[in-house]
Amino acid sequence: MPHELDLLDAVVLTKDVPKHELRRGHVGTIVEVLAPNTYEVEFSDDEGTPFAIVPLQAEHLLRLRTSPHAAS
Repeated sequence: MPHELDLLDAVVLTKDVPKHELRRGHVGTIVEVLAPNTYEVEFSDDEGTPFAIVPLQAEHLLRLRTSPHAAS
């Protein structure tokens, strides 16, 4: 069973989204929960300027972990 994602989670895209010029591996931030398992994700460049805000399904996102205990 997939883990629910939360507002402001850092996530990585697990598939290409050519329509928005996004590629697997892009890192974004969840900025809105649109529906169960559907999230609006903001992608920014290295300077913090957003270049895409896209609704995505949870199945195409992986939450980034920053602490060892969060990975279990």
